[in-house]
Amino acid sequence: MSDIGGERLGFVGLGLMGLPMTRRLLAAGRTVTVWNRSPAKAEAARNAGARVADGPAGVAAEADIVFLCVTDTAAVEEVVFGPAGLATLPGHGKLVVDFSSIRPDATRAIAARLEAANGMRWIDAPVSGGVDGAEKGTLAVMAGGDPADFARVEPHVLLMAQRFTLMGPVGTGQTTKLCNQVIVGCGMAVLAEATRLAANSGIDPTRLPQALAGGFADSKPLQLFVPRMAAGIHDPPLGHTHTMLKDLDTALDLAVGTGTPVPMAGLAAQLFRMLAASRGQESDALEIYKLGARDQGKDQGER
Repeated sequence: MSDIGGERLGFVGLGLMGLPMTRRLLAAGRTVTVWNRSPAKAEAARNAGARVADGPAGVAAEADIVFLCVTDTAAVEEVVFGPAGLATLPGHGKLVVDFSSIRPDATRAIAARLEAANGMRWIDAPVSGGVDGAEKGTLAVMAGGDPADFARVEPHVLLMAQRFTLMGPVGTGQTTKLCNQVIVGCGMAVLAEATRLAANSGIDPTRLPQALAGGFADSKPLQLFVPRMAAGIHDPPLGHTHTMLKDLDTALDLAVGTGTPVPMAGLAAQLFRMLAASRGQESDALEIYKLGARDQGKDQGER
């Protein structure tokens, strides 16, 4: 399969999500130039057929569309405006698609500043679906940007996702992701509570997904999260505690700015803050189940 319209692709950030997403592009026959802060993951992409650049600017020099998937706002700013950043070379006709989850106001500021600096345009496109979704190409991607830019990148994004939805102008993709994280974060907390109640009552909690399948309580999180919580499966993590907490705290900031009451999200954020304090920032977010253990030395239901 040849590149659509002859467009060359780049990918910056080859972490838990970025590497499998890049592999999907390569498997579809796309030309992809990559860079990652830690060279080992760049080598994994090279082994899959990618070209490896010496920095973000090197990726942009070889690509018409640059995908980003990095940790936070500071990392995005470094990739874009750092000494070897995207803003250091001519960018007219080039487009950035940012899969990172960062603040909507920061997204709008970065996009405007980059376009003023070199003409490069921006789509914010945070993702949902986890590592499994990245590997299988079943991610949901919520986008903010210009409709023509969205149409240009859509065929490429749909090699990595099953759904790519334009929500409005730049920044609206990030706002939609915050709504997603409110649902997911609160859902994790509620599922942990129900799973612990089952275990403490003498019910095998691993049977909850089967028993509740097809009812009003059924959901993808129920089917995926509860077995992992109950069996203590946290390696590899489905998502880190610090990432969930970052997103919930950002959602709370947005809620203050818009006058929106979000009591459930506030409680979920405090529970994940407790998890970070007790299990560490790098713990699996599903370890929220362990907060309710009667014996913290040996978590009930954990193998």
